[in-house]
Amino acid sequence: MKSEIIGRDYEKKKLEQVFQSQEAEFVAVYGRRRVGKTYLIKNFFSDKECIFFHMSGILKASKNQQLSNFSEELKSLAQHIEKNEKMDRFLGIMNGLIEVLPKNWMGAFNALTLMIGNCAGAAQGKKFVIFLDEFPWMATKKSDLLQALDFFWNRYWSNYPQVKLIICGSAASWIIENILNNKGGLHNRVTARLPIAPFNLYETKAFLKSKGIKYDNYQILQLYMCIGGIPYYLKGVEKGLSATQNINDLCFKSRGTLSDEFNNLFSSLFNNSDMHETIIKLIASKREGMTREEVEHATSYKGGRLTLRLKELEHAGFISAVIPQGKQKGICYKLIDEYTLFYLTWISRSSQNKINSITSKYWENTSQSQAWKTWAGYAYEAICFKQLSTICKALRIPEGSNAFSWRYISKKDSKESGAQIDLLFDRNDGVINVCEIKYSNGPYKIDKEYANKLENKVAVYRKISKTNKQIFITMITTFGLSKTMYSEDLIASTVTMDDLFRE
Repeated sequence: MKSEIIGRDYEKKKLEQVFQSQEAEFVAVYGRRRVGKTYLIKNFFSDKECIFFHMSGILKASKNQQLSNFSEELKSLAQHIEKNEKMDRFLGIMNGLIEVLPKNWMGAFNALTLMIGNCAGAAQGKKFVIFLDEFPWMATKKSDLLQALDFFWNRYWSNYPQVKLIICGSAASWIIENILNNKGGLHNRVTARLPIAPFNLYETKAFLKSKGIKYDNYQILQLYMCIGGIPYYLKGVEKGLSATQNINDLCFKSRGTLSDEFNNLFSSLFNNSDMHETIIKLIASKREGMTREEVEHATSYKGGRLTLRLKELEHAGFISAVIPQGKQKGICYKLIDEYTLFYLTWISRSSQNKINSITSKYWENTSQSQAWKTWAGYAYEAICFKQLSTICKALRIPEGSNAFSWRYISKKDSKESGAQIDLLFDRNDGVINVCEIKYSNGPYKIDKEYANKLENKVAVYRKISKTNKQIFITMITTFGLSKTMYSEDLIASTVTMDDLFRE
């Protein structure tokens, strides 16, 4: 029975185009661990009239183990074809080809190619989908897997219009470097690329609703700030419990699904994952993020090695590179993965302090603390940066506008004050939206002191940037603003939590 695919509208449309194409197609699918790549591909093709070959790489397995797995999947498909496609003697023909374990990937792909050829004229024109899942795990040292793929795609598979090859992997940087940016025979061979991102807030709400969990937007936001939009994580949410209770059970109980997920996450995605963890922890330690120079200064990582690690973390969706307004250099890296940020701030701390042995309601208590409220502002800001397109729609920001964060640090002994702006939109219609992001459990109240801070930020920004554009102050909050004389006088527009949940 086919399972429902929540969201993924663009991906489903693209896969449908690939399936209906009258030419051979080569698709690269990538995204972080647990994001739902395999679920999407398997369920999309489950009700299609096609022959579907699915083989998944095994983490840290030898070449012989990978080849044995491939051979068993090929045997299973041969049995399925003989039974369901009414192809007499097909299994007997294929057994002679796949009975002996192939010695290398050339031999393995040769057997698959012969299966495609035997099916071409006898399976009533059905498409032949080759789904090689966790492909980077199959590429063991000296495996020659890429060379074999190069040869069989260019020599055989690309000549079969019914062939739809899908290469998939959680190690996004590996897929990008070795498949998408391949400089050899696979150069420019990919016909479609599908980066799979975590669910946004709208999709998260739809996913939970499909499980019978009808949270309001505030409950979902609290959950999302802690575990993000990873489908596998959201599957663990239990109906009838509040977001706080679910976070406590998932993250802080000894057998909670996410209590030690961080330890598995990086080791399954990266070689030398200790370096990636060190970099992530450094970047997470600063709300405004860190420049490359700051990372270099705090570690022994230099040159190309650091460049590669930063790219790998960015491709995997853990960090985002931001160029501050008005600067061509000094890229700032920010941590944008919700679970990782939450783990490093709260789960790791509770583990170190052995809090689990003291109380089973750790998070229910901690989530009422001032420390949590301060941190929630950081997490909410990170979510807003990932929902810029939604915010633009809410504010009717013209297309072509640029989004930045901005910070000015005054020089020592200077009488000038510094200023930091969470988010600004530099528009092409003569306007700049200066946005303040505030998380609260009710309408946010602007008092005289905060109003003075806002006016100072705008004044410093106008002076340093030398802009002549009209400046609108925008508040991005959870529940909007309390009506005060300051909110009425200063604020030009608002965005609420509910706006972030729009499709």
